Amino acid sequence: MKRLLLFVPVLLVVILGMVLYRGIGKDPTELESTMIGRQMPAFALEDLQDPQKTHDSSLMRGKVQLLNVWGTWCPACRDEHGFLVKMAEDYGVSIIGLNYKDDRQEALIWLDRLGNPYSTSIYDPDGKLGFDMGVYGAPETYLVDASGTVRYRHVGVVDQALWDRELKPLLDQYRESP
Repeated sequence: MKRLLLFVPVLLVVILGMVLYRGIGKDPTELESTMIGRQMPAFALEDLQDPQKTHDSSLMRGKVQLLNVWGTWCPACRDEHGFLVKMAEDYGVSIIGLNYKDDRQEALIWLDRLGNPYSTSIYDPDGKLGFDMGVYGAPETYLVDASGTVRYRHVGVVDQALWDRELKPLLDQYRESP
């Protein structure tokens, strides 16, 4: 029996080695999303600018667009904001803003000060839609096709390099798809 106990540490090292080996080559910044290939979750949330107006998941159908999850509490959101404005103004990209776990007045001041790249802004103060989408934090950006299906997700700052490498080709691809 004592001889078997000698093999326990060896067995633990082998198991640990197998777990670590599985992680080799994976991008630690790439977070999987269960939303890819699925319809946007059903929601009914207030408009950021007009609390009397409610948006639902039909907002995400009819054309290819981006859904950008942001908050005034998020330093990386400030980093990407200028490029989002450029995408909307210069490249004609339709961007829906999801103001996530934020204060409405601070968000409105932010958009007034920094520019508003969003064709529509959804206010999600409790993070309900974010939770349903599997949002880890902000910023996160989703590409949603005309049928309302999520096709791509990016966690982190959207910038010119990501636009050139990923977003523009995907937007073009899904705009051309029937």
